[in-house]
Order: sequence, then C-alpha cells, then structure tokens
Amino acid sequence: MTFEEFAATHLPRALRFAGVLTADRALAEDVVQEVLIRAHARWGRIGEMGRPEAYVHKMIVNEFLSWRRRSWRLVPVGQGTDVGDSVSQDHASAHAERAALLAELGKLPRRQRAVLVLRYYEGLSDTEIAEVLGCTPGTVRGYASRALAALRVQITQPAPGFLQEEYRR
Repeated sequence: MTFEEFAATHLPRALRFAGVLTADRALAEDVVQEVLIRAHARWGRIGEMGRPEAYVHKMIVNEFLSWRRRSWRLVPVGQGTDVGDSVSQDHASAHAERAALLAELGKLPRRQRAVLVLRYYEGLSDTEIAEVLGCTPGTVRGYASRALAALRVQITQPAPGFLQEEYRR
C-alpha cells in the first residue's frame, strides 16, 4: 500500500481519533498533519508493517503527549457544566452532553486523557495501551483510575454559585 492510499483510507479515522484525544478540532488537525509528515518520510519502513494504522495511532498519541512547543496550542480548561441524569431526547441535548464530556476530558492531564481515549474510544486493553504509552499495564490502570475519579468529582460537583441561584427562586 502506498502512502497516498493509506492517507486516503485512514485519514478520516485518524482525525476522529485525534479529535477525541485532543478535544479540539484544530489541534487534532495539527497533530495529524505533523504525524503524517513524519510518516510520509518513513513510509518505506512503516508501510511494511502488518498494521501501519496502529503505528500511526501510536505516533498520534506520542505527538499529542509532547505537544508543548507553543503555549497557544495547550487545551484550555473550560467551565464546568451541569450534566443532568435525564436521557437526551433530541440532537441538541445529545450534542450538549457530548460537548460537556469533552470539556471535562479536556481538564484531565494528557496521559490520563490518552488512557481513557485509548481504552474507551479505541477499545484497547491495558497491555496494548501500555505499549502505546511506553509504560506498564499497572501504570495504565493507575492513570485510568485517577482520571475516572477526577471525572466523577468534576461532574458531580455543583458549579460555583449553584446554591445561591437555587435560594433565589
């Protein structure tokens, strides 16, 4: 498979993966662009691999984790949102819930966010995630545990001023 065929076939999936990982479409496009430039230069070796898409995903994760060259590229911490218990009935509610979840993911440290995306979006096992991140499966479980605990606290904590608004009604 040539690099052009690979890029045409796998670019949409790589962009979706990077978008979930970065929680920012522009940053995802930048990360994928950087990765594809490097992959093109080494395509002779990468193209011979059994699963070149897995290697490119690993490159995307590594690029995201090391993306610190300019401060404007950092993912900003957003305002917390109140996520209700109700099941979304329409497209707008589903979009709002997804945006709220992405905002909360954006508040996590990069490695914790990478672990959650690789586990729940890509469906990788702890061992596979450890290979991608270059750590042990125990470390992966630790990152996942801390990330999920942080998300539980973020989502269940009322926003500042929440009680004052309730008493005004």
